[in-house]
Amino acid sequence: MIHKWWYRFVRKRTRPIPEDVAVLWKRRLSIAYGLLAWNAFGIVAYSAYKGKADWAHYYGIKTDDERTQKPALAWANTLGIKNAKVVKLSGLHKVGEYEIVEGEIKSATEKQTPIESDGEEFREYA
Repeated sequence: MIHKWWYRFVRKRTRPIPEDVAVLWKRRLSIAYGLLAWNAFGIVAYSAYKGKADWAHYYGIKTDDERTQKPALAWANTLGIKNAKVVKLSGLHKVGEYEIVEGEIKSATEKQTPIESDGEEFREYA
């Protein structure tokens, strides 16, 4: 939202543009923006199709160790968290959990445990 002081500043220092010229340039800029956005989308889709979706690894910014690292551990290292408990959920089901102790994964359990509610179990059959 443009503040009133900015509006007054611009109005004092510029001269009015005829309405038909303003509409013409608005149309030209919107077409240019549409073409630019469409081409950017095409580049992203083509990169994902060719296997360059992980651009950081493709260009050598991310190492193989960082690529295989679990996202929770990577974020814990980024944020400087030494000890954490990670719980993995899928919908309403607890899929697994593990602990990060001193920046390393200590224990991992990967099993599906349904969450109970009012004595009923919600189960997901895959």
